[in-house]
Amino acid sequence: MKTFDGISSSTPIRSGIILAGGNGKRLAPFIRQIRADGLPKQYVNVSGSRSMLEHTFHRAEKLISPERLFTVVGRDHLNYPEAQRQLSTRPEGTIVVQPENKETAPGLLLPLMHLYKRFPTSAVAVFPSDHFIVEEDLFMLRVQRAFRMVEQNASRLVLLGVEPSAPEPEYGYILPEKKPQGLRVSGDACVVAQFIEKPGPDVVHDLIAQGALWNTMVMVSKVDTLLDAVYKVAPRLHDSFLKIGKAIGTSTAAEIVETTYKTMWPVNLSTEVLEVISRQKPSPLWVLPVRGVRWSDWGSRRRIEATLKETTCPAHQEARSVMKDGRQKAV
Repeated sequence: MKTFDGISSSTPIRSGIILAGGNGKRLAPFIRQIRADGLPKQYVNVSGSRSMLEHTFHRAEKLISPERLFTVVGRDHLNYPEAQRQLSTRPEGTIVVQPENKETAPGLLLPLMHLYKRFPTSAVAVFPSDHFIVEEDLFMLRVQRAFRMVEQNASRLVLLGVEPSAPEPEYGYILPEKKPQGLRVSGDACVVAQFIEKPGPDVVHDLIAQGALWNTMVMVSKVDTLLDAVYKVAPRLHDSFLKIGKAIGTSTAAEIVETTYKTMWPVNLSTEVLEVISRQKPSPLWVLPVRGVRWSDWGSRRRIEATLKETTCPAHQEARSVMKDGRQKAV
């Protein structure tokens, strides 16, 4: 497989996790309109010849070998033939099925334990599966830059923040620290000063004026660094998954995952883990700005319609016509 860096014995091990465990409830009415079923949004082909998940696979594999790219999905997703079809082409052992959706932190930690079992010294990039990105190569060059940052300093957790193109009040924002001295800045990357989730229209203009960036939730770190960070802010959550990690590969693994999820509270990765980490002194959390990239989180119909309106390729024209007349789009 051809990647930006190539693969050799001297290349640091790079792995990835794709977060595809959610059911996309907010977008479900729109999906039913164009497909007449409840297929989770990440498996739906809205634009071009691939689903959002397949676009994410293609994007991530510019840097990461498919054998080191793990995807977390929901068990109920497997009830849909289209989801089964898209997942059936993935390398053996890279699809991690969770019994139910317990929010984004467990959705990350479950595949992370599988990855830790096989590639404990690797750096890992985390990718949500519902993003639309036009300049994919440019975006992945920034992911590559984040990999290099954590390979140079294993204590860092690096988030990618997109330079806003509009005041979007429903996105999460990252405010970089404004101290240019010492070790607080690395190139154009900065320590995270604050997270602001869905700031609302009365605040968003001021945030952008201060240099705030859209939070993509694309993150790169060493595997053990991420686990250590979770332990410091959510030790019970960490210990639950450590127990799962020890069971992976044994006859009791499925049972332990099942019982652990039954007693687990939902935990949001951004608000309940990363925001808490950002308040540590010194903070290990950095943000790497991404400029010149058209990026959108396709969490709502409004965002999908706005993105397709701004692009002009034939595939997007077709997608817009499908959305307008409500016909089911062939996948």
